[in-house]
Amino acid sequence: MSETETGQAPAARKTNPAVFIPVVAFMALAALFAFMMMQPGRDTSVVPSALIGKPAPDTPLPAIPGLTTADGNAMPAFVPAEFGGKPVLVNVWASWCGPCREEHHLLMELAGRGDLDIAGLNYKDKTGNAVGFLNELGNPYTRAGADLSGRSAIEWGVYGVPESFVVAADGTIAYKHVGPLTRDVVDNEIIPRLTGQKTDG
Repeated sequence: MSETETGQAPAARKTNPAVFIPVVAFMALAALFAFMMMQPGRDTSVVPSALIGKPAPDTPLPAIPGLTTADGNAMPAFVPAEFGGKPVLVNVWASWCGPCREEHHLLMELAGRGDLDIAGLNYKDKTGNAVGFLNELGNPYTRAGADLSGRSAIEWGVYGVPESFVVAADGTIAYKHVGPLTRDVVDNEIIPRLTGQKTDG
C-alpha cells in the first residue's frame, strides 16, 4: 500500500555507525601527523616512517635500458634481495626533479669513496631523460631500476622525490631522509650508518 492508503510514511533507513570508523580513524591520524609536523623546531626532512626497523620492501625493478656502469657493462637492476648483506643507500630520483639535481653532487661524492653502495630507484621517468640526466651529471649508482608506474615507491612509503633510505646489512630500513640530501645529513647520518659507525636501536 502507498502512504496515502495507510496514512503512514515509510520508515527511514538506518545507517550502521561502523561505516564511519575508517573515515574517523583516517582523519585522526591525519590530524596527528599535521600536529607533529607543525611543532616548533621540527626538521621536516625527518618524516616518521612505519618501515624503520622493518625489512626493506621486496620491489625488484628492471634495469634502466641504456644505462651502463663505469666499465661499460649494463647497469644491474634494482633488486633489494640482491643487496648482498651490506648497508646500501637507496636514492629515489627523477630527471624532472629539480631538487634531485641539487643533491646529485653529494651522491657523486659518496660514490667516489669507492666503499659504499648506492641503489637508484628512478621514479616515473622517461628512459631517455633518465639516462641523459646521469650522462650529464654522472652516475653514482651501483644498481638502478625504473619504477615507471610508481607502485614500488608507494611500497617504500615515498612522499615525493628525492628521498633516500639507508638499508642496513640485515636488510632492514635504518634511516629515511625526505627531500634533497645536505652536507650535514650525508656526514652525520648517511655515512656513519653506511660504514657501521652509527646504528639505531
